[in-house]
Amino acid sequence: MLRPDPYQGTTMNHYEMLRAVSRTFALSIEKLPPVLREAVTIAYLLFRISDCIEDHATISPDRKAQLLRLWGEILKGTTPAANLTAELEGLDSTDPEVYVARHADRVMEYLNEQPQQLREIISTHAHDTAEGMARWQEQGPIIKTEEEMDDYMHQVAGRVGYLVTDIFSWYSPGVRERREELIPLGREFGLGLQTVNIIRGLRKDYERGWVFVPLTFLKTQGLSHESFFKSTSRPQALAVIDLLIEKANRHLNGGLTYITLLPRRDRHIRLSCIWPLLFAVKTLALSRNNHNVLESETKMTRNQVKNIVLISSTLFWSNSALTSYYHYLEN
Repeated sequence: MLRPDPYQGTTMNHYEMLRAVSRTFALSIEKLPPVLREAVTIAYLLFRISDCIEDHATISPDRKAQLLRLWGEILKGTTPAANLTAELEGLDSTDPEVYVARHADRVMEYLNEQPQQLREIISTHAHDTAEGMARWQEQGPIIKTEEEMDDYMHQVAGRVGYLVTDIFSWYSPGVRERREELIPLGREFGLGLQTVNIIRGLRKDYERGWVFVPLTFLKTQGLSHESFFKSTSRPQALAVIDLLIEKANRHLNGGLTYITLLPRRDRHIRLSCIWPLLFAVKTLALSRNNHNVLESETKMTRNQVKNIVLISSTLFWSNSALTSYYHYLEN
């Protein structure tokens, strides 16, 4: 029996869509100055439309690749957004992400209201991500090596680091001066956040046919994609998860360097980046030696989120204090 759609007949604006699909990122994005908040919200929603297509359980991989390429054409401006919304009309889901995807035409309208340079920055990076995700749908769900894992994560998250850096550079002369240093660190930041997402979503991804853990990691413990989730393999599986946590920490260290290079006078930009970083490193600490990671998502409590927000809000200006707090949360 189908559940009723709670979004039927609902008209959300872009900020309401943002809060519906991610309260955590909404918390960070809403700290930005108005012009940046508008741009990053729209960009985030465009990327979530790609995620919706990639993640939806009822769409075949070949069809996902087709839809992602159609979405890429829309982002290039060569195809109307109504073509995608028509294709997604039949999706049955109560997921707010599906609501956003079904209203891709409205999100594109918000994009088209942005200054031309911002439009070009956002649409170019979102298009490249949609194309990269389509390629991975065609390539299939087996990740053989860490290099392949990094390529996949680059398409879905590393490019987000490029995007955000270019938006910040458009707005801030101080960021613009350091863009060349920040671009590769932005990619590292994105890869770190995505590695955390992979750890959190291990079971959910496995149930939809994907395992993003490289076979090379599994083989260090004599495991396969199938045996990784067996209860009899828990000690070995936890050792593999430790490898993922170490990898995530290496990438997130790049994210920490990224933030320390952001001008202190751009306090809202710094804060908007600090919170995702600290939430990620705390999630890793909660995932370490935790066999529940193989069964369900690891989530921080509301009090943990609140404490990180309160403490970091007083530390944003000090690179040394922020670095100390970051390493404190690692344990």
